[in-house]
Amino acid sequence: MRIGLAIELTGKPGWRIEPPSFDHVRSQGVLAERTGFDLVIVEDALSFPVDELTVGAWESVVVLGALAEATSTIRIGHGVVNAPYRSPGHLAKIAETLDEVSGGRYVLGLGSGNTPDADYHAFGIPADHRYSRFVEYLSIVHDLLRHGRAQFDGTYHTVRDAQLVLRGPRPAGPPIVVGAHGPKMLRATARFADEWNWWVAPFAAPEGLRPLVDELTRACEEVGRDPDTLGRSLDVYFPVAPPGWDPERDGDPPPVSDAAVAEALLAYGELGIREVRCYLPRRDVTPQQRLQAIEDMADVVAQVQQG
Repeated sequence: MRIGLAIELTGKPGWRIEPPSFDHVRSQGVLAERTGFDLVIVEDALSFPVDELTVGAWESVVVLGALAEATSTIRIGHGVVNAPYRSPGHLAKIAETLDEVSGGRYVLGLGSGNTPDADYHAFGIPADHRYSRFVEYLSIVHDLLRHGRAQFDGTYHTVRDAQLVLRGPRPAGPPIVVGAHGPKMLRATARFADEWNWWVAPFAAPEGLRPLVDELTRACEEVGRDPDTLGRSLDVYFPVAPPGWDPERDGDPPPVSDAAVAEALLAYGELGIREVRCYLPRRDVTPQQRLQAIEDMADVVAQVQQG
């Protein structure tokens, strides 16, 4: 199993989570590579309300371009691009360029949009009929990255013989990973994506995810795709539950050893998950403590990769 690290870009001066400087973001990416992680991902947001405040985020594309230059082997990517922010043709060009800059290490995570509507309204971004917009969007991005051109006349998006004249290092472009939950989104994922992605809250057990994974399998079958050809990844929010822990039966979880963390992450492999992307705790953590937490993951990383 592969293991990734999420580097978060959000915060607000004076808030409980201070905004990270780019020096700190870069240090996390470089340290993740040195620690042995397979992937680093960043979030894609403009702003969103938290605790009656407006929290901001650094621009993700710029950050990933800089991380591509700061690292050399680790894969870099978006957790999920917030599709309403950019046109599909623009995003395909961004993805191809990031893949070029990184030497074929970019991963395009893509979602229909998950920030509150206030974010879109504040910046004047249309976000109605989100599913219908997204399916058209995903089709165009897919054709541009896979074939270098797209022709599409839809309700929300239209491209007329759009071409990617300059192509990156991979003939079919970077992999497309779609974050999806509902039945319609899962079918779109099965049609157009290389990999499906979702997330689990802290202390979540693998069995709670099984109904969704079963629905993904049905979606693949409905569109005529072998489910084994669709990759599966999972964003895991720490702390993780020790194996066999039941919150109703056992109460507060005990401290978890590196071996138990690795075992908990590997348990998702029973659902066909081939990569876990770790969101380490952020609240009340200084930059130095954050770096130490990444370094402390070295044994977990090695155990997860060894299976």
